[in-house]
Amino acid sequence: MQILRTPEACFSNLKDYPFAPHYHQITPELRLHYVDEGQRDAPPVLMLHGEPTWSYLYRHMIGPVAASGLRVLAPDLIGFGKSDKPAARSDYSYAGQVAWLRHWIEALDLRDITLVCQDWGSLFGLRLAAEMPERFARIVLSNGGLPAGTGMSPMFRIWRAFSRISPWFPIGRIVQGGTRRKLSREEIAAYDAPFPSAEYTAAARIYPSLVPVEPDNVAVPDQLRAWQVYDGWTKPFLCCYSDGDPITRGLDAEFKRRVPGAQGQPHATLRGGHFIQEDDGAAFARLVVQACRQTVS
Repeated sequence: MQILRTPEACFSNLKDYPFAPHYHQITPELRLHYVDEGQRDAPPVLMLHGEPTWSYLYRHMIGPVAASGLRVLAPDLIGFGKSDKPAARSDYSYAGQVAWLRHWIEALDLRDITLVCQDWGSLFGLRLAAEMPERFARIVLSNGGLPAGTGMSPMFRIWRAFSRISPWFPIGRIVQGGTRRKLSREEIAAYDAPFPSAEYTAAARIYPSLVPVEPDNVAVPDQLRAWQVYDGWTKPFLCCYSDGDPITRGLDAEFKRRVPGAQGQPHATLRGGHFIQEDDGAAFARLVVQACRQTVS
C-alpha cells in the first residue's frame, strides 16, 4: 500500500481552524489526525465528517460545544484532511474505514460518547455505535443514513457517476455545491488543502461508489445487522436534518419510526443544504449541547 501524507504547509493559515493537531498511529505506516478540544475528563462528543470534507467542516461547532463543558473529538477519516491517504482506490472499503475508526476509539478508550454525524460520517458512525453500543450514550444525526441495498435517488446517481469518471474534481467547489451560503475563497481553499494534486483524491473519488445502495453490495449484511441493533436502541436518538438537502431528504423518517430511542425526542429541522455545518452550524451545536444534557435511559 502506497501511503501519501499531505504536507503540513498546505494547512497554514486556515480560516477559523485554530485547533492543535493530534495523531494516532493505526499501523506503523498509517496515521490518523484528530481534533481534541475541551476537558479531557469530560463526556466525549464525536463529530464525524463525510465525503469529501474533513474536520474543518465542524470548525464553527467545535468551540461552542467544548465551551459548554464537553470534550470534542473530530477525526479526519483516513484519506481526508490531515490524515494519511492510501493512494489506490482499491485500498478503501466501508468496513476498512470502520475498522480504522474503531482502532482509534478503542485506543483512546472513549466511553459515554455522543455521536454527531452527517453524510458518510453517519454511515461510519452508525455502524460503530451498532458494533460497540456500550461506548455510546446518544446519537445526533443530520443529513445521513444507513442504507442497506434499497436503491438511490437520481441526484445521488449523478454524483456517483461524476465522482467516478469526471477528469475535473474540484473538491472545494463540490462542497460549495452542497451548501446554501456562499463560501469565501479562503474556505474553498481550506477544503482543497488536503488534496494538493489528483493523486491524493483516491478516497474522495471512491466512497460514493461504496455506498451500499444495491442489494448485492458486500456491505449490506453488515448494514442489516446494524439495523437490528437500532430496532432495539433505547438511548436518545435525535434527528436534525436540513430543509434543503435533495440527497437525504426524508431519510430521517425511517429512524423516527423504527428506533425506540427516537420516540419523543425534540427532533429539529435546520436551515441549509447538505453540509448543514456550514449553513446552520450554530443551531446544530446548540442541539448537540442540549442533547448531552438529557438523561440517558
